[in-house]
Amino acid sequence: MTNITKLWTGISQPADHIRYGQGGGDANPHASTAACMPGSARTRKPIVVWNITRTCNLRCVHCYADSHAERYPGELSWEQCCAVIDDLAEYQVNALLLSGGEPTLHPQLPQLLERATERGLKVTISTNGTRITPQLAALFKKLGVAYVGISLDGIGAVHDQFRGVPGAFDGAIRGFKLCEEVGQKTGLRLTLTRNNVQCMEQILDFIEREDIRRVCFYHLVPTGRGVDVASLKPQEARGAIDMLIARAQKWYDEGRPRELLTVTQPADGVYLLLRQLREGHPLAQETLRLLTWNGGGANSSGRGIANIDTQGNIHPDQFWQGVTLGNVKQQKFSEVWEATSEPSAAQLRELRGSDDPLERQKRLTGPCATCRHFRICGGGFRTRAAFANGNWYGSDPGCYLTEEERMREIYI
Repeated sequence: MTNITKLWTGISQPADHIRYGQGGGDANPHASTAACMPGSARTRKPIVVWNITRTCNLRCVHCYADSHAERYPGELSWEQCCAVIDDLAEYQVNALLLSGGEPTLHPQLPQLLERATERGLKVTISTNGTRITPQLAALFKKLGVAYVGISLDGIGAVHDQFRGVPGAFDGAIRGFKLCEEVGQKTGLRLTLTRNNVQCMEQILDFIEREDIRRVCFYHLVPTGRGVDVASLKPQEARGAIDMLIARAQKWYDEGRPRELLTVTQPADGVYLLLRQLREGHPLAQETLRLLTWNGGGANSSGRGIANIDTQGNIHPDQFWQGVTLGNVKQQKFSEVWEATSEPSAAQLRELRGSDDPLERQKRLTGPCATCRHFRICGGGFRTRAAFANGNWYGSDPGCYLTEEERMREIYI
């Protein structure tokens, strides 16, 4: 995850301590502070994305879980859910993100939230927003949910087309406003594709008009139903990041900065840094330091991020469900993540690679193998590379840097 606001304007942002090894944590009265400041990006505890149900009331064209409005067998029982929560709390993961499907369709969501927050977990929710009621919004606030991320993929009919159900846009905005009314921290999540990138200005205008304080732009990871959705072309990706930088600067100048983040493409940080260097930006040296600490994709999937799917399987991230490291029905998540015996340990060693980024880079092929920015990018998003190449060590096809940019030495 790249925080455009932090890197471009320099102002403190929530989760700086996790992302860049400095600053404080989010305000959360329930959360333990024991894991607040990791010694390095490679030793930090993961953020766990937990798909608590596959059932969904929408039919999103880019859904990585291929969810439908039906019940699926094999999902975790209440007792198994409790065991997962207790283990994650004891292990002190950095955050627990409840996703789906649509998590508000889980019949015991209130009880799950209560148990998780009482045990000190920082809990966030990823939802389509359409099923949020005044009562549910108030419950989120009462239980200390740290953040509710509501998915948006365009304005009006564009969003409805992505979500496969008329009225989805109005429902999402209604859910957002209900959370805002009770003081629940809320923001938007968007997946950038060739089908909605042309709406970027309109989306940013909407964010500004509605005074939305946090927004995450995901680069498409073509898995699940998303394999049939068109990823951005390089020039479109560059234009999108330039547009986000311009808005971050505008909002900063107006004294109304927002959390503006991009996800699943560490090359965004490199692109921003190279632009800072070209323009003589005063924060270029600090950006290089922060990006180097983070390490990009080398410290992401399988290290800084983890996934538990609806069947209890543990994966490197929520998109990479073809790689299974264990199952919480048979073994604690913490034991799998800290595995010292086969087979989980071998897979994790292979995925996490050497502590030396350049030793890791030697195993790659394609443009990532020779890129001068591997220490700060880590080879892009390894999950996308694995899908495209059939192995873990190909290059990330989502990288939009030119050959000249990849070969540029950075001197500051």
